[in-house]
Amino acid sequence: MNIDIPEGKDAIGYVWGELVPGIGTAASAFSLAVYEHTTLGLREFEAARLRIAQINGCLFCLDWRTERDGEKVEDAFADAVTQWRTTDAFDDRTRLAAEYAERYALDHHGLDGDDGFWSRMTAHYSQREIVELSMSIGSWLAFGRLNHVLGLDAVCVLPPHTA
Repeated sequence: MNIDIPEGKDAIGYVWGELVPGIGTAASAFSLAVYEHTTLGLREFEAARLRIAQINGCLFCLDWRTERDGEKVEDAFADAVTQWRTTDAFDDRTRLAAEYAERYALDHHGLDGDDGFWSRMTAHYSQREIVELSMSIGSWLAFGRLNHVLGLDAVCVLPPHTA
């Protein structure tokens, strides 16, 4: 771990809550809001989230599966996300979510003028959904990287949430 955690303290609680309470509390609220207030379907939500987890290398995020109403994506879903270009397990929205997440993380400048991509996105997602997906991806990108870089991802335990 790259941050010193006092003995007996929960690493996540300490870093996010005690070490920087003004920022950490707001960041935590944003992170939870992505799950609690999403209007996106579970499959496209998880495709984007898992693609960011794969890119970030966040151990906790790679193991996490969002649950809604007792449902989670199938066990092979993460492998399908890795193969988003060629898998037959995805519909167009799910494939676009994985593509958008990858490009957002690795080539955001290339998204700006890609009219073909945006034509596909707007054919399958409303403006509201595009903004929501963008904010969700931004949250996962930032906080997954933060936890991985600081070494918190190996000890991360989040409270359960509902969506």
